[in-house]
Amino acid sequence: MPEWVDLSQPFDAAAEHGATPPPEFEQVATVAEDGASVQWVGTSTHTGTHVDAPAHFLADGATIDDLSLDRFAGPGVVLGVERDAPGEIDAAALEEAETDAGATVESGDVVVLRTGWGDRYGDDDYGRYPWLTGDAADWLLEREVTLLGVDTRSPDRPRTMRPDDWDAYPVHRRLLSAGTLIAENLRVPEWLVGERVTVRGFPVNLRRGDGAPARFVARR
Repeated sequence: MPEWVDLSQPFDAAAEHGATPPPEFEQVATVAEDGASVQWVGTSTHTGTHVDAPAHFLADGATIDDLSLDRFAGPGVVLGVERDAPGEIDAAALEEAETDAGATVESGDVVVLRTGWGDRYGDDDYGRYPWLTGDAADWLLEREVTLLGVDTRSPDRPRTMRPDDWDAYPVHRRLLSAGTLIAENLRVPEWLVGERVTVRGFPVNLRRGDGAPARFVARR
C-alpha cells in the first residue's frame, strides 16, 4: 500500500464542473510533428478536485495567492457519513461519525468527509448528493477546523434540490467567512474512514484566484 493516498479525482475533459463550462483540452504540439508534446487546457477555477478560497463568496475575501501554504496542509481525521441517497447531514451525524471514528476532531484539524459519493464521480446522479446543514457547519467551526474536504460537488444543498426560500450557500458562507477553506470533489477510500491522517492539498498559485485545482493527498 502506498504511503501517500491520492484523494483527487482524475482531471480530464470529463471532470466535474457543476454549473460552469466544461474544461477544454487541445493538443497543440506533438513529439512526432513538433519535437515536443504540449497541451492547452481551459478550465474554471472550480472544476474537478479543487479548493475554495474565501473570495469565492466574500467580496473582500482572501484569494488563493493570499493564503499561506500552511493553510492547505496539516493533521486531520477522516469521518464516515455514508449515504445511499441525497439528504441532510447535520451536526448530530458528524458527532456520531466522530464517536464511531474514535478519533477526536482537534483544533486546527483538516476534516475529510466520506459520503461515498466520490465513488459515483462521473455518474449521472453525481449532481444529487448528500449535503451539510448549517448546524453541521457550526459544529466544524466550534472545533476550529481549518479545512473541510468533501467527496461531493459541494457541502451545500444540490441546485436541483433547493426550495424557493433556500438561504443560498449557508455552509460555504459560514465556513469561508470564518477562514475555513473548502475542498470539493475528493475521492476518499472507505478504508481511510476513522483514521487520523496528514493531509496535503496545494492549489495552483493562481493570482487573485477565488479557487483553484489542487492535488489532495493523505497519509496515515
